[in-house]
Amino acid sequence: MKLIPTTEISASIDFSIADARKPRIAYLLSQYPAISHTFFLKEVLGLEQLGFQIETCSINPPDRPAHLLTAAEAKEAQSTYYIKGVNYRGMVSTLVTVLLKNPRVCLRGIHAAVKLGTWDVYRHFYRFLYIVEALLLGAWMKRCKLDHLHIHFGGPVATVGFLAAHAWGYSYSLTIHGPEEFYDVEHFHLAEKFRDAAFVFCISNFCRSQVMKYSSPLQWKNLHVLPLGVDPELFCPPPSRPVVSTLQIVSVGRLVPAKGQFILLSAMQKLLEKSYDIHLVVIGDGADRKFLEKFAEEHRLTDFVTFMGALNHDQTRARLAESDIFVLPSFAEGVPVALMEAMAMEIPCVSTQIAGIPELIENEVEGLLVPASSSEALAEAMERLIKSSQLRRQIGVAARKKVLDCYNLKKNVEKLAAAFEECLAQKVV
Repeated sequence: MKLIPTTEISASIDFSIADARKPRIAYLLSQYPAISHTFFLKEVLGLEQLGFQIETCSINPPDRPAHLLTAAEAKEAQSTYYIKGVNYRGMVSTLVTVLLKNPRVCLRGIHAAVKLGTWDVYRHFYRFLYIVEALLLGAWMKRCKLDHLHIHFGGPVATVGFLAAHAWGYSYSLTIHGPEEFYDVEHFHLAEKFRDAAFVFCISNFCRSQVMKYSSPLQWKNLHVLPLGVDPELFCPPPSRPVVSTLQIVSVGRLVPAKGQFILLSAMQKLLEKSYDIHLVVIGDGADRKFLEKFAEEHRLTDFVTFMGALNHDQTRARLAESDIFVLPSFAEGVPVALMEAMAMEIPCVSTQIAGIPELIENEVEGLLVPASSSEALAEAMERLIKSSQLRRQIGVAARKKVLDCYNLKKNVEKLAAAFEECLAQKVV
């Protein structure tokens, strides 16, 4: 697959082109729909509203039963092709058909897998499974008459897409978020994926810098910064927050080590020792939940901390509307959508000086940023907001302005659509 040169992306692409002339794009996702990745849904629907023909494929089924999906999610789930949802008979039938009618497709897929290197038996077993998924993916794209494959994230889901593109001869592109992809670059074969991609979208300048580390400078013109966004009309300040004596602090994110919730509980303990009237609501679920709940119980925080578990988008937004301060003490991030949502609602945020977060929040202007891992610094920043309603208001207003200017979902989807138009118009396969 040949590297595709592109010029600098312009947001002024003419979208008046007839829909039938727009490229038909397959979106490959690891799990769709998913609570932790609601931006997938917004992105797909936004592109479709701009006339793009998007078909979605997910490796895994939705993260919730059908009755817990929102109406929009349920509609998307009905039209999404689920690779792991293919029954055994359907899988065998597809693979036999491909083998008999397109043996070169199978050979190209196997060749691409072997070229990824290492003769580790464990890894080769998984590559075999990826080849099977890649053949199913390509056969589905052929049935749907799709022109191009776009993949979110650079891990295993991109390995399936990489193999499918090589086996079937499709062009592909990536949206890279970080940081998980960069933890084991060799294992995820990032250099190879970046090399062969027609173009790569990065959600921040920091993310692009990490992609540059594993790309030739000749490829850098194919790396485009396209931030995510939120709907500022949906996430807007409530008409008035209820006046209560207890300040409501909220944190939204998966309960995993990278999100740093243990540091947040430690900071809460320090603040409660100073007799501040505060209450923390933790929204999200994950492997660390039992550990965090046990810590809260052992340190007598249970009356001051509520673990809500995973909530859907509407429920989370309702909780944000009742909150005074938002805290995300992450150790590793891309550019958190959860922060954007809180900022759009004029909730003052405290977060950490890592990765792409300083691009979203200028410290002391649109929020307060502290060193990751420091419960002392986190507690001090939270204390400043607890003590000053004026500071909370000042930061909240500036935060919403930043979202309106730089992370407005509608505007950023239009930029994404323009990037797709221009990159796909210039690609050479």
